[in-house]
Amino acid sequence: MTIQEKEKELIEEFDMFDDWLDKYTYIIDMGKHACNTIDIKFEKNLVVGCNSQVWLDSRFEDGKVFYRTDSDALIPKGIAQMLVRIYSGNTPKEIVEHDPVFIKEIGLEEHLSPNRANGLVSMLNKIKTIAKTYKIAK
Repeated sequence: MTIQEKEKELIEEFDMFDDWLDKYTYIIDMGKHACNTIDIKFEKNLVVGCNSQVWLDSRFEDGKVFYRTDSDALIPKGIAQMLVRIYSGNTPKEIVEHDPVFIKEIGLEEHLSPNRANGLVSMLNKIKTIAKTYKIAK
């Protein structure tokens, strides 16, 4: 699946909800249902700029970047899971060049607190930085 296809699918899921509280609950549920990945909880994987602890790990396989994430809080964990869902399994070029329109489309841009919005930007920046590293190394 392309990033745009995954993004469209996520937007459609969020369109099912009429108000922001339901969308917020959906993000929390994503965090609750995500696997705990103890094996990535190292300082080198910490996302700088998040109030909660968020870890992001990656591997490069067959020309694509695959991400795993975890957090000590449900909302950041759910947000991180959304990002991993969108970007994992795509090429570094696709990841680096993608403009994340889904953030505005699902309402994250206007409904997250400033601290959570900064965390989202930090997660997205780390995802793209990792992709750039693989793009340069290949």
